[in-house]
Amino acid sequence: MTDAQPIAAKSPVDEVPPTGRLLVLGVQHVLVMYAGCVAVPLIVGTALQLDTRTIGLLVNADLVVAGIITLIQTLGIGKILGVRLPVVTGATFTAVTPMILIGQNFGLPGVYGSMIVSGIFGLLIAVPFSKIIRFFPPVVTGSVITIIGLSLISAAAGLIAGNDPTAPDYGNLSGLALAGGIVLVIILITRFVRGFISQIAVLTGLVIGALVAIPMGLTDFSGVAETPWFGVSAPFLFGAPEFPIAGVISMCVVMLVIFAESTADMLAISETTGERLSPGRIARGLAADGFSGVLGGVLNSFPDTIFAQNVGLVQLTGVRSRFVPAVAGAILLLLGLVPKFGEVVASLPGPVVGGAGLIMFATVTAVGIRTLHKVRFEGTNNLMIVAVSIGVGMLPVVAPSFYAKVPGAFEIIVGSSITSCVIVAFLLNLLFNHLSWRRPAADPVDVGSAAAIRHAAEPRSDA
Repeated sequence: MTDAQPIAAKSPVDEVPPTGRLLVLGVQHVLVMYAGCVAVPLIVGTALQLDTRTIGLLVNADLVVAGIITLIQTLGIGKILGVRLPVVTGATFTAVTPMILIGQNFGLPGVYGSMIVSGIFGLLIAVPFSKIIRFFPPVVTGSVITIIGLSLISAAAGLIAGNDPTAPDYGNLSGLALAGGIVLVIILITRFVRGFISQIAVLTGLVIGALVAIPMGLTDFSGVAETPWFGVSAPFLFGAPEFPIAGVISMCVVMLVIFAESTADMLAISETTGERLSPGRIARGLAADGFSGVLGGVLNSFPDTIFAQNVGLVQLTGVRSRFVPAVAGAILLLLGLVPKFGEVVASLPGPVVGGAGLIMFATVTAVGIRTLHKVRFEGTNNLMIVAVSIGVGMLPVVAPSFYAKVPGAFEIIVGSSITSCVIVAFLLNLLFNHLSWRRPAADPVDVGSAAAIRHAAEPRSDA
């Protein structure tokens, strides 16, 4: 028919790569975020003095929930849950300190009861929160994404050199050389290789690093044989949930911060993929975060957020299909149900994971800087917003004990670099760019911000 309308081209986000490539790219996403994902149950379990077997059950539950929420975010459940973008979710570090404090005061039933209430709270406020996207222009999201990447670099340093400067093997030259070699391999592949191999540069670096680490005596896979093939923790493993008021309030604050983080990451992945975001789509992504709180509370896990390092991986590889991280979600679910597979990944030496992580976390920082490039600085106070928010956000990173004497409830907020940066950037943007009584006659509003807001809020058929 000559008058037929042309068929719209499929979005790169909805394209499905060939099966082999799909699997390999999915594995790469898992390897990039695995260490960060399992670090949360390890830190919380150790701080609450749980035994090794119990911590292992927390790790399994953590992977199961991360896999389920990643599948929901990438594939979606109708018009209820899921942003349908190439994102991977995992346990958020924002909840670590509050959960430890709640656990020390009220026990794990108090932790998981508070988490369930915060998840319900997140489900209820997802739509209202998505309506205030205009208060998250590039001057805010760029600052937050930058601080996320910068704060994660310290985690990469800890993986490479160790976390105890007094330990005899801290900063061991063999570990530093191995991590540096992995960084060099990834750079060379990215520079001189094209096509599929270039897209899996991070995975290739990890594999080469693991092989090199074997003759160096840095690997220990002895725990793999002792780990069972199948296993998952029962719901409410630690007893019926309890709901202490202080714990509930703390975790609800955490959920608000998770929403701010996820909103920034969704906007970043939207910029990377060219996929427009409606408020309804953002609300579905946030609702999935809220659901992770409920599901995590039932299955003895942790609230999830979109992982910035995987956003950086999408930027680095240029692979924008949401089905790639969907495969990663299925792998995470499998790892959670088959602990032996997870033990293999967990046995990778710290310098190997840290070397690859250094590039990924720095890439997140670069994405934030690129977002800030869209901000109008001339004739505005946006430079002050960026400077103060990043400065305040970096304090807990460069001086971890900076807020040691701050009251516990307040420390939950200011002790997190991401939380403090979000709050400061958000409030300063309101002060300088939204309070008309402070605005000079010349329009100081960031034109890049305005364009981003119109772009993000443009209605779509799936809104």
